[in-house]
Amino acid sequence: MSAGQRHAGGRPRAFDEERALDGATEVFWRLGYEGASLAELTNAMGINKPSLYAVYGSKEELFVRALQRYGESYHEHLRELLAHPRAYDVIESYLRATAKSVRAGTLPGCLSIQGGLSCAPNNARIPQLLADYRRGIENAVEKALAATEDASHLDVAALAGYAVTIGQGLAVDAAAGVPQARLDAVVEVALAGLAVSMDRPAAR
Repeated sequence: MSAGQRHAGGRPRAFDEERALDGATEVFWRLGYEGASLAELTNAMGINKPSLYAVYGSKEELFVRALQRYGESYHEHLRELLAHPRAYDVIESYLRATAKSVRAGTLPGCLSIQGGLSCAPNNARIPQLLADYRRGIENAVEKALAATEDASHLDVAALAGYAVTIGQGLAVDAAAGVPQARLDAVVEVALAGLAVSMDRPAAR
């Protein structure tokens, strides 16, 4: 019997870990790591505090598991977005999809931004986890760019950094309530600049 199938007293209990982690993700996204109380987390997860500790060990480890689940789902989607033969198309697909996704659903923005860019010293691991997560996205974009037909003529690392930095800015703006039309306009400007730098006609 796994830890996810028993509560703190060791007696069997129904436990849907995927649903519980989705609930925890929503709370961390909405309130940030430090703002997410155990009461909010356990209520969203449908478990009690002893069960949370029995299954995950700590709030920090719960955050690690929630971020891991969130990342696995996103990267599966990201691979599809980035599957294009030319570098411009990779970045265009990424930016247009990001502009839409950060305004989709009930929570604008992105967990990697709202989760906690800064925390108290005793929670210093959280910003680093989120920085590593964002670096993982940049690595995925760079890998996709490196596989394109025109990769040999490009600084794929710089282009990946460009795309992901803009994507993060879109997430911050979305969380602040910036409307979809404004986010889309930013993407158009970014793509126009990219087209010039790559000596490619801008999309009309």
